[in-house]
Amino acid sequence: MKRTMIVAFFLALVLTLGCAAADTLRVGMECGYAPYNWHQIEQTEFTAPISDGSGYADGYDVQIARRIADALGMDLEVVKTEWDGLTMSLVSGNIDLIIAGMSPTAERKMTIDFTDNYYQSELVVVVKKDGPYANATALSDFSGATVVAQLNTFHDTVIDQIPGVNHGMAMETFPAMVVALRAGAIDGYVAERPGAEADTLANPELTYVQFADGQGFEASEDDTAIAVGLVYGSPYKDAINELLASISEEERVQLMLDATARQPLVSE
Repeated sequence: MKRTMIVAFFLALVLTLGCAAADTLRVGMECGYAPYNWHQIEQTEFTAPISDGSGYADGYDVQIARRIADALGMDLEVVKTEWDGLTMSLVSGNIDLIIAGMSPTAERKMTIDFTDNYYQSELVVVVKKDGPYANATALSDFSGATVVAQLNTFHDTVIDQIPGVNHGMAMETFPAMVVALRAGAIDGYVAERPGAEADTLANPELTYVQFADGQGFEASEDDTAIAVGLVYGSPYKDAINELLASISEEERVQLMLDATARQPLVSE
């Protein structure tokens, strides 16, 4: 009899903990890719707690994640994860969603599913403001330049579209590329426009090149879009798409402008 009661007690405990966990939406992001996402110590009306207790996350991705969690009736918890580990973390069940400035590329769709897009951007190249490439308007202007991108991203695959480019070794993070550019180790790095705006705002000696029509990188709409990553068959997909459809283009732009203005202005 006592054994039966003990088993029943632990079963009830497991069920209770399972229900509690189900009330928390675990969202993976780098917390180091402003203005999409970043880490900070102070809690504000815009932040969400990071699961390891190291502080809080803010940024455009966090605002989208907060809206999704509210729509699902769940508490939001950000799981700070290295970029290379996001997909594995999702597939293994450590997180429920990836909301990390991730593009729904054809290659990624072979492993995970994506929602509708929640932001559309363009590819630019970040350079020194007083450097030889600051006035570039076309890819051909970067012939002979050393250009890099973040490791395991679509950005790294488009560099070879530059005629005569010196395709440098991909780097782990954007801060690492900022350091390399400021030190003169590279001539530029590929980024999406919001990320470039954030980097140049934090580092006034840098600027970024937007290309003239037909003179920039060739990329599909999915390659320059941002969407929520989730496992195939996720019960959250339809509800998230419904929520995303309710956010107007004007509101999305304003959310990004606000996040860019709010980012920590710290040079790396």
